[in-house]
Amino acid sequence: SICIKCYLNLYVTTQSVNVCTFYVFTTSIPVSLHSQASSIMKFNGLNFSEWSEQVQFHLGVLDLDLALSTDKPAALTDTSSTEQRYFHKAWERSNRLSLMFMRMTVANNIKSTIHVTDNTKEFMKSVENLSQSESADKSRVGTLMGTLTTIKYDGSRTMHEHVTKMANIAARLRSMRMKVDESFLVQFIINSLPSEYGLF
Repeated sequence: SICIKCYLNLYVTTQSVNVCTFYVFTTSIPVSLHSQASSIMKFNGLNFSEWSEQVQFHLGVLDLDLALSTDKPAALTDTSSTEQRYFHKAWERSNRLSLMFMRMTVANNIKSTIHVTDNTKEFMKSVENLSQSESADKSRVGTLMGTLTTIKYDGSRTMHEHVTKMANIAARLRSMRMKVDESFLVQFIINSLPSEYGLF
C-alpha cells in the first residue's frame, strides 16, 4: 500500500481554521521496491552525490521519503492523538521500506563497512561519511588514475573536449595530493589517441 497525505480542514469557528494532517493508507497495488532500486546507480564509495540525489527522488516518487525528511516521532502514549498515531505508523513504514530500498542500492562490497542502524537518516549520513573517508579517497585516486591511463579517444566528442576531460582528471588528482607531471599527462593523451593521429 502507498502512504498518501490527506489534509482535512476542520472549521472550528467561522473565524478560525484548524488544519489537521492525516496519514492514511490506500489499498492500491504496491510498487515493487526491487524494480525501482534496480534503476538506480549502485553506491560504490565514490558517487555519493549522484546516488543520494537518485535515492531521494525515487523515494519521493514512491511517497516513502517521510522518514528521510522528518525526525523519528516520539513514542506513542495513551494520550496520543489520532493524528499522532497515523503519523507514527506512516513514519515507521517509511523508515522500514526506505532502509530496505537504500540497502538494495549499495554495492555488496560496501555494505559491511556502513554503520549498522535502523534509522533512515542515520543510514544516509553513514553512507555520506564513508564517501568522505580516507579509504574512499584512496579508492577515488585509484579510479581516476585508472581512467587517466586507459581512456581512449573514440570520436564521440571533439578533440578539444577529450583533451580537456583528461586535463580535468589530472587536476582532480592534483587536488587530492597526487602528483601528475605535465610530461606524463601529455604522454597519456598521446596514448589515448588512435594510431592515425601520430604524434600530433
